[in-house]
Amino acid sequence: SAIVGALVALSIISLLLSLLRVEDVTLPPTVKYGMVFDAGSSHTSLFVYEWDSDKENNTGVVSQTLSCDVQGQGISSYANNPPEAGKSLRECLDKALQAVPAEKQRDVPAYLGATAGMRLLREQNSSATEQVLAEVAKTMQEYPVAFKGARILTGEEEGAYGWITINYLLESFTKYSPKAHAWLRPEAANIFGALDLGGASTQISFVPEGSALSQNEASEFTLYGHSYNIYTHSYLCYGQNEMLKRLAKELIVESSPSTRVHHPCYPKGYNETLSPSSFRDSPCTDGSDPRLPRADSIVTLEGGGNTSGCLAALRKLFNFSACGQSQDCTFDGVSQPPLRGQFIAFSAFYYNFKFLNLTEGQPLAVVREAIEGLCSRSWQDLSSSYPKEDPKRLPKYCANANYILTLLLDAYKFNETSWNNIFFQMKAGSADVGWTLGYMLNLTNALPAQAPASLKGHRPSLWAAAVTFIILTLGLGLAALLL
Repeated sequence: SAIVGALVALSIISLLLSLLRVEDVTLPPTVKYGMVFDAGSSHTSLFVYEWDSDKENNTGVVSQTLSCDVQGQGISSYANNPPEAGKSLRECLDKALQAVPAEKQRDVPAYLGATAGMRLLREQNSSATEQVLAEVAKTMQEYPVAFKGARILTGEEEGAYGWITINYLLESFTKYSPKAHAWLRPEAANIFGALDLGGASTQISFVPEGSALSQNEASEFTLYGHSYNIYTHSYLCYGQNEMLKRLAKELIVESSPSTRVHHPCYPKGYNETLSPSSFRDSPCTDGSDPRLPRADSIVTLEGGGNTSGCLAALRKLFNFSACGQSQDCTFDGVSQPPLRGQFIAFSAFYYNFKFLNLTEGQPLAVVREAIEGLCSRSWQDLSSSYPKEDPKRLPKYCANANYILTLLLDAYKFNETSWNNIFFQMKAGSADVGWTLGYMLNLTNALPAQAPASLKGHRPSLWAAAVTFIILTLGLGLAALLL
């Protein structure tokens, strides 16, 4: 009987051990974070993104966690005081760390990308440019993040990353399927073009028909397992702020030697004084132009409120004759394939049309009528109607809106029909439209996907019951053996 009892006990133990075979328990993917500073010509913003470590077809499904606007102007404005450029970032960096768990902070890749403002400063003063970048890098390295560098993006990178952001947010690359519980590529993906207007440059990016791209014009990306060839071009000095400076300079040159200059884009009753020496601040406006009045003189720009005169003055800023008879040419001799598909116009495109209170899908005739109505209003009328609007920005909306029309219609070659393919917006879902999200998405392609963490383990309840049963069985077996 003792032998039988022992054999029974051993059989039960063997059975339980087979039932309690060690299992692989897969843990959910960990969340990763990244942060990117957008150091533009007029201001800097910080964006914090997050994504799961198990990527979809090698590209992270990224969402925006935080956005923070840095106080003050763009970092290029600190050319004469570089340490202040780094100091200006601290408030947003402190906020970013509050949005990231402490145990993950040292693994957060942190970047600063500078755009057209710094591209212009580099042309003018390369030494100051390096000092500014060194100071912002020094500040970021003081924080517990994985600093990856502060650099100046090319105009084409800025345009291409903006294009990626647009199509990601509008789910052109991948879309979540509740049925499949997975992110899938839409069967009939609608790929959008991107139109970006900043302070110092403007970018256009889209996928042209067929293979209408030369190697110099194409940017290739692989996202969510698919490759895309896009046309993208950046026009330096054609941003909104630089355009206004160039326009003022041309009006002054045409009126020289008079120091009172008619400005057709400014509202009637509005005057602005400036010195010709201010044109030396940018390579876009040659301050050494001999046609300008003396540097120590003061010039007064007097508003005229003339829409047709404003459009005529703005057209002179573009060199349309450089294209000759070429149909695939925009201006300044730059080639561009025929436009294709729908476009999202963001940044200054959006903000100017928001001021005009124009809704989506308005016909071009309605847009023109709204702009003409704005330009015909006096400064007294405007300033009393918009008391909360920045008084430095308010008189410039007429010039900005007419510039946008000239850029889109005469330069990029949209027409009455294709105008309806342009949608002005600044957000999609809860994320801001811009180049930084596209930058992070492209960056996640370079980061190795982390395999879901796995460990050897047991089901606690089953293990506890089994141990108890084994002890009882051994006790009964021992008792049987003694008896």
